[in-house]
Amino acid sequence: MPVSPRRPAQLRGRIFRGSEMVARGLLTRTELRSKAWRQLFRDVYADSHLTVSHRTRCQAAARLLLPTGAAVAGRSAAALFGVRGVAADEPIDVLVPTGRRFGPVSGLVVHTAELGSDEIILRDDVPVTSPERTCWDLAQWCPVEEAVATVDQLAARGTVRLDQVAAYARCRIGLRGWRRLLRVVELADAGAESIPESRLRVRIVLAGLPRPVTQFVVTRGGRFIARVDLAWPQLRVAVEYDGLWHDDPEQFHRDRRRLNRILGEDWIVLHVTAKRMREDFDGFLTELRQTLTRRSG
Repeated sequence: MPVSPRRPAQLRGRIFRGSEMVARGLLTRTELRSKAWRQLFRDVYADSHLTVSHRTRCQAAARLLLPTGAAVAGRSAAALFGVRGVAADEPIDVLVPTGRRFGPVSGLVVHTAELGSDEIILRDDVPVTSPERTCWDLAQWCPVEEAVATVDQLAARGTVRLDQVAAYARCRIGLRGWRRLLRVVELADAGAESIPESRLRVRIVLAGLPRPVTQFVVTRGGRFIARVDLAWPQLRVAVEYDGLWHDDPEQFHRDRRRLNRILGEDWIVLHVTAKRMREDFDGFLTELRQTLTRRSG
């Protein structure tokens, strides 16, 4: 029978530097390559029984790799603030102050910029950029659609207020990137409930169509009828994003029953799937534009 990989009790459930454990005689280099351990970064390993999330990897990088004065930033900072959608194995965004050399390190995306000590806070013992600085970096590093979607989630969670982020941008007038952040704030909406819905809304607005209302509640005689992802209430037009959760037959049934009630109120409801957003978004925009135009007439 094959021998089970050796797992010293001191290392169970832990993340550690491989070279340090080899030097201490707890493991050999051959044992480090066994199935007992998972390599997170160069010379950084985790117990393979440990569930490794993006947050876990951020904590490991902060404790074992980052130089003093650096911070987790961008989408990784957003993940530490609770924003979903950042995969466990995605590279970690880190920000290193100008003049300090660090990297490259596989598994990290290292950015260098001016970074004040007042722009770093501790989150789960991890140095992370402040919420406003996180929004600034998102605006600089991500496509506008992605930046807005993440800022939406930060605002929806109450981590930032959009007016404060706008003020942060205006305080940096003259610095490269302040207009980009202000544009992201103008497109953002704290009412958004998911990243795909945010991306959909931003793409609609950037296409030149009127800005929709997020999570609009349809009522009749003061009684709740339904809530829709995006709406143009005056025209009684709505757009619903159909995500993967519709694989749940019961949820699908409830959703369609809800939309039937809306249709009974003389609404037009257009549906968008992830597949259509990827492959035929121009076709969807044509349908939406025609629908809004007809209702406007």
